[in-house]
Amino acid sequence: MSEPATLEIISDIISEDEVIFPPGDILSDEPPLESDLHREQIDLLIRILKLWWRERQDFYASGNLTIYYSPNQKKSEHFRGPDFFVVLGTEKKDRKSWVVWQEDGKYPNVIVEILSSSTTAVDKGLKKQIYQDTFRTPDYFWFDPVTMELQGFHLVDGKYQEIQVTTDGRLWSQQLELYLRVYEGKLRFFTTENELILSSEELAQQERLRAEQAEERAQRAEQEIARLREVLRKQGIDLENI
Repeated sequence: MSEPATLEIISDIISEDEVIFPPGDILSDEPPLESDLHREQIDLLIRILKLWWRERQDFYASGNLTIYYSPNQKKSEHFRGPDFFVVLGTEKKDRKSWVVWQEDGKYPNVIVEILSSSTTAVDKGLKKQIYQDTFRTPDYFWFDPVTMELQGFHLVDGKYQEIQVTTDGRLWSQQLELYLRVYEGKLRFFTTENELILSSEELAQQERLRAEQAEERAQRAEQEIARLREVLRKQGIDLENI
């Protein structure tokens, strides 16, 4: 399994006197999302993965959040804001941004970019190159919420190789150990058994449906018992005296 990059490589070329340590809390500096489609898609991925991994304490999932990765440890240089990303093997807690040199040199294990007319060229070109060569992020995906284009890459020997799509349109993420597939116009996670991982709203709806079905079955059973009692009564059989 590929491992994302750390700052070890670049730190070797910087002397201790040259390192500039910024304040501990560095705010994210990302522009507003382009549309409701983008915001809803990013939020959906974050919420579902956090719910699915609710018992885990060793990951960080976020989106549209600045990742600062300056070799000089400066906020003013070298930063990117992936639409959705996951870092494994880290503390599960809220953050204002992801500052690589304050996170043991960790970069994202998984990145998903949500394409738009103004970002497609960068997401498929410059960002892909940065995620491959600098971040060394093992799994990189992009998804277009308008055209439904979905493509994924896995890092092999330092280079991205396209992930082969299954016959039903799924792409495997080795890092998440989950599939990604377009479902009802949204990018969603699927288990190895090809089961859709539900959101909290879908789980609640599923429980309501089960409760309604159980109530309907109970009502039908009561109606059947009443019908049988009436049949026996007409035959002169009193169940209370049996």
